[in-house]
Amino acid sequence: MLRHELRVGWRRMDRRGGRERALWLRLIFLFGLPIVVTLALGLPLAAILDRAPLTLRPDTAAFAAAGLFALFTIMLSQTLSLAVDALYQRGDLDLLFSSPLDPRRILTIRFLAVAVDCAMTFGYFLGGPLLLVAVLGHVEGVTGLAALAALSLAASGTGFLLATALLRVLGPKRTRTAAQIMAALLGSAVFLATQIRTLVGHERAESFTLLAARLAREGRLDIPGLDWPLRALLGEPLPMLGITAASAAVLWLAIVVLGPRFADDAAAAAGAGASQRRARGGLTAFAHGAFQTTLRKELRLLARDPGLITQVLVRVLYMAPVGLLLIRQAGEGDGLLMPGSAAALSFVSGQIAASLTWITVSAEDAPDLLASAPTPIATLRRAKLAAAVLPTAAMLAPFLLPLIAIAPRVGLAATVGCLAAAAAASLINVWWQQPQRRSEYRSRRRAAWFVTVAEVAIGISIALATGLFAAGMIWGLIPAAIAGVIFLSLRRSDARIAEALAAATG
Repeated sequence: MLRHELRVGWRRMDRRGGRERALWLRLIFLFGLPIVVTLALGLPLAAILDRAPLTLRPDTAAFAAAGLFALFTIMLSQTLSLAVDALYQRGDLDLLFSSPLDPRRILTIRFLAVAVDCAMTFGYFLGGPLLLVAVLGHVEGVTGLAALAALSLAASGTGFLLATALLRVLGPKRTRTAAQIMAALLGSAVFLATQIRTLVGHERAESFTLLAARLAREGRLDIPGLDWPLRALLGEPLPMLGITAASAAVLWLAIVVLGPRFADDAAAAAGAGASQRRARGGLTAFAHGAFQTTLRKELRLLARDPGLITQVLVRVLYMAPVGLLLIRQAGEGDGLLMPGSAAALSFVSGQIAASLTWITVSAEDAPDLLASAPTPIATLRRAKLAAAVLPTAAMLAPFLLPLIAIAPRVGLAATVGCLAAAAAASLINVWWQQPQRRSEYRSRRRAAWFVTVAEVAIGISIALATGLFAAGMIWGLIPAAIAGVIFLSLRRSDARIAEALAAATG
């Protein structure tokens, strides 16, 4: 059973990587990238440990504990998503629980498979550097691998406990969306923590950091067990055994607590979609015109898509510190850094618009129905584009409107840049749309490689033009012209789009 679970996880990863890609690209992804990461991270880390080896000090212990906790939160975001997939996506638990196998064994295997999946994902990036550090004579490499495995056990158990708690509190209808949002918040928690200087101000953040370092050096943060992560990394047997035992205990607790009710939870989650569809009886009035009807339909589908909410929320969480930083710089009159922040905001807006456009245009579950509708395809396409651009504009408005009031030139440059990036990304996704099911958003096929490269080049060019215009430089016309040339070179007529879609679906 464990071998089967790991095979399913491997197939899921292989599908995300793209089975249609050339063999040499897949080999680079599987072997070439880990080698590059190993050399790029392992050698500098070993050199740092040679010059400044880890020592058992209060400040070092506090930083080591914070680092392991940050890694645990990132792992927890993945295991929480995998736990929800085990409840909602797999659809095989009713069959397994009706088999003559022990339900406790089935549950244990499923939890261990999630832990192994998590460990392999992070080991793909961290395993090679830690092995290289160990080969170069540092015990921290071996203990780091052991800590990675232990944290994956704890994250797996905690993820299933959180998913089941959400099911108890929110019910099966809302659990999936809530879990996806929580996973996105956990995964972005480390980035948000690094942006504390932006959120609370430079002086207060710096004084807080210095205060924490001084308290640690003075021993006033002498919390029992706080130094165990550092002692485990230094190779002390008792702390390492303690961390491993605690992580295994979390997994065992999850199995014991969830075992009696897990089958019922899986059955409730499986029937949530059907009961929700039955509950939504009745008819509502149509909007006036095909454009408004299609726009309302697309906006409603966007709000119902948990996977899309997660993906867009992650980008919004990365956009919020940039927008807040831009407003703060405008309020303080910092004209040197504002152009860079405006450029970054325009680039992120293009990424958000691209995600929304793909889900509204390419992930259409009934393209044949729309093609046979007595409405021009251009009208339907405009409605889909509006459904993608309007949420992007709503997300940007809280940052751009105050910025225009505080610093008009920078605000206008940022507004034009954001709108240009969003419009370009949306139209490219229309011209080079790739039909696919809405449920496969995470593993969606990308367009041709040159389209992807061109899309990134357009986003960077628009961001550069935005920054130069925000700084008051006329040289912004050069990257703007480059973006326009690349953009126009990607344009395809409706006939070409229809021909490409017919070839892709037929």
